[in-house]
Amino acid sequence: MSRFAALAAAVKRLLHDAFSSYLVLIRLMVPALILVKALDMMGGTHLLAGLLGPVMQVVGLPAEVGIVWAAAMLTNIYTGLAIFADISAGVPLTVAQVSVLGTLILIAHSLPVEGAVAKATGVSWPATLLVRVGGAIVLGALLNAYYSATGALGEPAVMLWQPEASDTSLPAWALAQLRALAMIFVIIVVLMALLRILKALGVERLMHAMLAPLLKVIGIGREASNVTIIGFTLGLSIGAGLLIREARMGQMSRRDIFLTMAFLGLCHSVIEDTLLILLMGADLSAILWTRLAFAILVTALLARLGRLAPQPQQ
Repeated sequence: MSRFAALAAAVKRLLHDAFSSYLVLIRLMVPALILVKALDMMGGTHLLAGLLGPVMQVVGLPAEVGIVWAAAMLTNIYTGLAIFADISAGVPLTVAQVSVLGTLILIAHSLPVEGAVAKATGVSWPATLLVRVGGAIVLGALLNAYYSATGALGEPAVMLWQPEASDTSLPAWALAQLRALAMIFVIIVVLMALLRILKALGVERLMHAMLAPLLKVIGIGREASNVTIIGFTLGLSIGAGLLIREARMGQMSRRDIFLTMAFLGLCHSVIEDTLLILLMGADLSAILWTRLAFAILVTALLARLGRLAPQPQQ
């Protein structure tokens, strides 16, 4: 076989594998996106915001900003950011409060879509909501307790970016979703190609060795290292798309899948998402380093509890 023929065969396999993973994501994400849009048009965001009023008190935030977190949970961070920009002038917050709000958003956002993706890996909806919404509230309450006790970051927050007015019509929304879905396919192709190149060069083995100590601490097997890196840096949906494929191929245990999804649920897309929340005026130490430490601690605790649980009889 000539080099050209071998290259063509490799590209064909790559595109086939990428498209297979992409189809799995599309079948999950499109119904979830449509459902979320319908709920939002029927007032679901405002209803959820009202239910979050008591939670806002627990984390030291005014009830008015509940709609920001509600919008982010049902849709995405960008929507939450736009709503925050609208209300921030009338509801002045400190850097500490914005850091708490940003942490809530970072841990629990895009739940209908990302929860559906997690469900496809074998992680149930109750487990996803408990880890992400429960984890967000716990960390938010801990941060609020620390800021209240120390008086740290008490200065007024300054939003560093004001989103431009956008077309909110249904056709514009549909076009935006189509563009986003198309971009996901491009990302999957690039990631799969990169992973195969790294494997051929031996870099993948080096990455496994470097991650081994951290993965061992949080109880995740080395087979999940690539997925963990991808989800941690680029996002849960992208990482889970590859995770679904590997899970169906039997390359990862159910325990590793659950722990990986728990870790990524608490801390994923640390580049893009963290930068977005920084634009709100949040403090980096809270939204990145504290969140990462919290994710490691919770995942390690879940791994420990899993070992203590009685195993089913064979």
